[in-house]
Amino acid sequence: MFSLIKPFIFKFDPEMAHDLAIKSLKYNFLPEDVFKVENEDMLETKIFKTNIKNPIGLAAGFDKSAEVYNSLFKFGFGFIEVGTITPKGQSGNPKPRVFRLEKDKALINRLGFNNDGLDVVSKRLEKNLPSGILGANIGPNKESIDRVQDYLSCISRIHNYVNYITINISSPNTPGLREFHSKKTLNDLLTNIKNFTKKNKINKPVVLKISPDIGDQEIEDIIELLKKFNIEGVIISNTTDSNREKLLGKHKDEIGGLSGEPLNQISNQIIKKFYKELKNEITIIGVGGVNSGNTAYEKLRSGANLLQLYTGMVYEGPGVVKKIKSELINIMKKEKIKNINEIVGSG
Repeated sequence: MFSLIKPFIFKFDPEMAHDLAIKSLKYNFLPEDVFKVENEDMLETKIFKTNIKNPIGLAAGFDKSAEVYNSLFKFGFGFIEVGTITPKGQSGNPKPRVFRLEKDKALINRLGFNNDGLDVVSKRLEKNLPSGILGANIGPNKESIDRVQDYLSCISRIHNYVNYITINISSPNTPGLREFHSKKTLNDLLTNIKNFTKKNKINKPVVLKISPDIGDQEIEDIIELLKKFNIEGVIISNTTDSNREKLLGKHKDEIGGLSGEPLNQISNQIIKKFYKELKNEITIIGVGGVNSGNTAYEKLRSGANLLQLYTGMVYEGPGVVKKIKSELINIMKKEKIKNINEIVGSG
């Protein structure tokens, strides 16, 4: 059905199309059975010691203000991440700020953490508890004078309603945010977070979402700090603000973060480097170009324990999770793999 209506949807500005999708999902009319597949038990795995039906998650950025997460669970996701949520609501950067690169199956966005803010989102979550595993992606306000405190404020409030918390230090659309990738700055941030959670007896898993635009020394430093602070997971990776050389779309030179197929191999290479040092010591969530059974399989082989997608759903529609699950199961049967966890790090 999506292939029939896709040309109509793509006539709309990308952000307008997204807003329409959010509004339609509020009606919660899609039956969950439509998105189930046979032999899905082969895909069963864990996220932070909790069983989930499959390793395919929805990345932060789609349901920014936690409006439709329970409707989205019906699409067959194993877990969902909302946000990025900031202490104060903010409108983000000026429009237009989202661009389709159809020939590349990619998006460029410079949204800038537009969301309804911590207070509104927390009240939504309290009134409508999640029906599956839900993560909250948090970040600082653009004009904040104390970004560390912004993270702590979000943790303090949001931990009551979610299963894990993602510390977003990697969006290219908030000036200076990626400075948290430097060893000293990240050490200070994680010191504050760990001291705060210990003092306030907050036991939710903490995940770090990193940039793909980092070098080997930064990777080495981040791995060292993940181990030092017993961080439970790392998301590899956010969007890239470079890597435009091979793009075909007319919007390829727009400022912002690039997501989708062009990010696939970039994130896979970084995942391999992290997996080599971490093995299964820390959960690796692989993001970037996941839109088929093959791309999911390669990310798992690279070392990802779990996967996330967003741009793939823009181009493939709500049936993308069902498609990935079916194709993955077919690959596993062909390779005589009984459970999804056998794939992790086998590449």
